[in-house]
Amino acid sequence: MNMEFLQHIEWSRVIDLGIVYGLKILGALAIFVLGKWIAKVLTRVVKKAMEHAKVEATLVSFVGNMVYILLMVVVILAALNNLGVNTTSFVAVMGAAGLAIGLALQGTLSNVGAAVLLILFRPFKVGDFVEAGGTAGVVEEINMFSTIFKTGDNKVVIVPNSSVIGGNIVNYSAKETRRIDWTFGIGYDDDLKLAKKTLEEILLADDRIHADPAPFVAVSELADSSVNFVCRAWVNTPDYWAVNFDTVEKVKLVFDEKGISIPYPQMDVHLDKEEAAA
Repeated sequence: MNMEFLQHIEWSRVIDLGIVYGLKILGALAIFVLGKWIAKVLTRVVKKAMEHAKVEATLVSFVGNMVYILLMVVVILAALNNLGVNTTSFVAVMGAAGLAIGLALQGTLSNVGAAVLLILFRPFKVGDFVEAGGTAGVVEEINMFSTIFKTGDNKVVIVPNSSVIGGNIVNYSAKETRRIDWTFGIGYDDDLKLAKKTLEEILLADDRIHADPAPFVAVSELADSSVNFVCRAWVNTPDYWAVNFDTVEKVKLVFDEKGISIPYPQMDVHLDKEEAAA
């Protein structure tokens, strides 16, 4: 009878413990599932609010991911707390582990920090033509670790964010207009006034060149082999290279038609009479 009574008590304890911990496990699972659903809903709400405010897509994606991660950390801690796990100690252990991981991954984390700066201060956005980190191209993506460029010859260049933020950034797409500068040289024997008038006519005839500010043409230098003109004109940023190349070609063709020479570097050598006789 005593053995049966003891076995009955042990099974009662097992059942009681099973019920208690089973409820805790079910509660933890419920907290996790419900918390995950709430985290997704709140993340969508935050993203839609930012999109409604016309925030850049890169920033929307970044903030949405950060919100979701933070909410999921809270959900996991709540689920563990429901199981009876001492979350205070758990947070301390995670903090120590995070510090160790951070020291081991300083370079990687510096890229993450640089990504935050790029997204917050937005020196450029996806689609801009940018020179940064030793490369130049159209920005295709800004992620947590790198910025992806597509160069003019269709190569993909992946640059660490720390390299991008650590140097000069030149954004050629930031402004709607850009100024083109040319230097054209003519011979010393050519008609200077005719050459200047010709350059002005070429610039004024191009509809892509802005009338305000007006194109500028002036003599800039009396060089060793040529008289140099500086020409400046404002165009829409997308028209920059087309106008640049077309104008150089047009100047050469019109100068040839009007007999205006474009000299090349040359050197006159004068020999002494005695040396020439020898």
